[in-house]
Amino acid sequence: MLRILLAEDDNQTCQFVARGLREEGHTVLAVTNGEDALHLALGEMLDVIVLDRMLPGLDGLQVLQRLRAGAVATPVLLLTALGRIEDRVQGLNAGADDYLVKPFAFSELAARVQALARRRAPVTVATHLQAGGIEMDLLRREVRREGRPVALQPREFRLLEELLRNAGAVVTRTMLLERVWDFHFDPQTKIVETHMSRLRAKLNDGFAEDAIETVRGAGYRIRTT
Repeated sequence: MLRILLAEDDNQTCQFVARGLREEGHTVLAVTNGEDALHLALGEMLDVIVLDRMLPGLDGLQVLQRLRAGAVATPVLLLTALGRIEDRVQGLNAGADDYLVKPFAFSELAARVQALARRRAPVTVATHLQAGGIEMDLLRREVRREGRPVALQPREFRLLEELLRNAGAVVTRTMLLERVWDFHFDPQTKIVETHMSRLRAKLNDGFAEDAIETVRGAGYRIRTT
């Protein structure tokens, strides 16, 4: 089973491909814009990224260039309606590992994803995270704020891990549902808000400043200063 990021702005195509990959047993994180794709690609442990070239906001090439500049080596399959040789060369030069022109057969996409995963280079994952006076040791499962230990439940620990891995960026409610609970739908509950409230209470005990910022209408962000 692979962990795949799918970034495709066409909703119908996105749902079709995501469903097909999940039916093959893979875990799929699906987004429809470049900003979310970049945040997930930087913060998640992924086996393959399937990236549409014409994304809104940051386009696929910009996302790809930022990933490679940040030393993210996850294999990328670039999807595009641009089939000219120069377009393919541009994508490959930006750091793509493979290139698939639309329209495509799902069976070919699935085969290319598997091929990329087989030749994927080992990835080193950070086991010590730090931002805004908060330190997390993933091996010891320990958290400290300004040197003070903070005891967290497993879900609270995972929430904080996602915020720290994306320090300085907004993490949306949808992203948290997918990463922490592996929900690919909205459960129509306050599960994120409830756990976030508990996490805040524990982190902020004895401190005047809230360690976590709520970005209204967007999500949450760990304070870095």
